[in-house]
Amino acid sequence: MMFSPIKPMLLHMGKEIEDDANWLYEIKWDGWRIIIHKQGDRVEAYTRHGNNVTNRFPELKDVGRSILAHTAIIDTEGVVLRNGVSAFDDFAYRGRLTNTHKIQEAMITHPVTFIAFDVLYTDDGTHINEPLLQRKERLVNLIQPSNVLMITPSVIGEGKHIFEITKENKLEGVVGKKIDSIYQLNHRSADWLKFKHFKISAAVILGYKERPFQMIVGNYFKNGTLRAVATLEFGFKLEEKQAFKQIAQNIITKKEKDVTWLEPSLVCNVQYLEKTDNGKLRIASFKGFNFDKDPKDCFLN
Repeated sequence: MMFSPIKPMLLHMGKEIEDDANWLYEIKWDGWRIIIHKQGDRVEAYTRHGNNVTNRFPELKDVGRSILAHTAIIDTEGVVLRNGVSAFDDFAYRGRLTNTHKIQEAMITHPVTFIAFDVLYTDDGTHINEPLLQRKERLVNLIQPSNVLMITPSVIGEGKHIFEITKENKLEGVVGKKIDSIYQLNHRSADWLKFKHFKISAAVILGYKERPFQMIVGNYFKNGTLRAVATLEFGFKLEEKQAFKQIAQNIITKKEKDVTWLEPSLVCNVQYLEKTDNGKLRIASFKGFNFDKDPKDCFLN
């Protein structure tokens, strides 16, 4: 298990958060899932897909000093915090860097923090079959919090309250976990649920693909250009697809490979998690047509 890729436990999307004394609720951070391995002075980091990214994060040397055990495997979210809010683009930037000089510069401009929320292994052996609350207690005794390694706050039973707090503070959302849940490797479990704060925005329909059906949408930017910001795959009802294809036949401008491009005259509502620095919409889906909106009013906010 040590210093080899581990496929972590994954979450299902929750529908409506509750106040339930059998569940623990914690902040959902917006970064990369990172599994940290430590044995003595050796510290390595792996993504959820098994990629060893140790060399990209020199901060791991200090992470090792914050882990009080000789041996440990800790489940974390790697983030770059801006005023207490995790910035996905910033951590993704760090995760892409391989040049040593640029990494050294980015340690100053994009400092990384690993937010720990579970422990799989320590000097005492494996802990994946222990209940969550017991693993949480181990985590508190295992980590000396620092700028590079912190433990995510959590509460029991007050799901709705923490959901509102995270919304007010513009955080990604909340994770709910059954207090007696074990850690199931390489498994997406209903014992762990994620509740995200999505936003709604109007966007211009620029084109579509047929197989599978996808809708390309865009926004006007400050310089007046209209650029694609998302490709929507989900959220369509059958009747909405049929109506759209009928209307689209009258406004086709060109067909290019697998894309049919349209005049920018139709508007739809898009649900998304966040806008990236370059204006792209992350985790976006279709939320109905918006016939009252003028396409020229669909500006990037």
